[in-house]
Amino acid sequence: MEKYGTLYLCPTPIGNLEDITLRALRVLNEVDLIAAEDTRQTLKLLNHYEIKKPLVSYHEHNKAAMGPKLIEKLKNGKSIALVSDAGTPSISDPGEELVSLSIKEGIRVVPLPGPTAAITALIASGLDTSSFVFEGFLPKKKKERKKQLEKISKEERTTIIYESPHRLKETLEELTHYIGNRRVVVARELTKIHEEFIRGTAQEILEKIGDEVKGEIVIVIEGAKTEFLKEDPKELLHEYLRLGMDKREAVKKVARELGIPKREIYKIALDENDN
Repeated sequence: MEKYGTLYLCPTPIGNLEDITLRALRVLNEVDLIAAEDTRQTLKLLNHYEIKKPLVSYHEHNKAAMGPKLIEKLKNGKSIALVSDAGTPSISDPGEELVSLSIKEGIRVVPLPGPTAAITALIASGLDTSSFVFEGFLPKKKKERKKQLEKISKEERTTIIYESPHRLKETLEELTHYIGNRRVVVARELTKIHEEFIRGTAQEILEKIGDEVKGEIVIVIEGAKTEFLKEDPKELLHEYLRLGMDKREAVKKVARELGIPKREIYKIALDENDN
């Protein structure tokens, strides 16, 4: 049987072209083919480092057709470097599916370390880095988005999400409702000339940013501090009110989380008002 080729997962800079490893440059020079999420973006990098290799497009809209073709090339002994338009392949891009196909076919997959926007933002956020969760982009569909935001509102670890500049304000408005006064960091244009970290509550950041936000966005969110409150409806209600949630929404949230009828939580809220 002919020896299979290797699929290399090759991180590329997220902004500054100097942020590429010597190993990544060697691999890009040695492979038979480079599969790129955005061939135009990758070509800029290759031209900068005078690398001349065949490029094929592999992205969300052609992965079903292109994936099997790349697998066939790998099975025929070709080596392929998979790159995203910026950062590490398989993180919030279709690379994970090509990796899965390769593993199923017994093809060797070699990951290279390198730039990732999520970690770059996290380490400079000033928030807890001992335990964190990466959620990628929030869903666009209203029902799924609400479910994800509710999950984040209860998440005790630091949460990292990606966002596009034109949706940033909407997302911050939603976070104001769901996480109240927890600390948030918006990282923009990471590693580029206009790199910026905007810190504060979601509401404070809304007041700081202008009407037109540009560049790739990473949002880092402080974890919830409710681990000791979960069995006490009065304390949990107090916590959500303290975080800025309106009373009606806080009552619904406590009732749902603890499985207690809303009327009982309303009674607690009314008793507090009387005191």
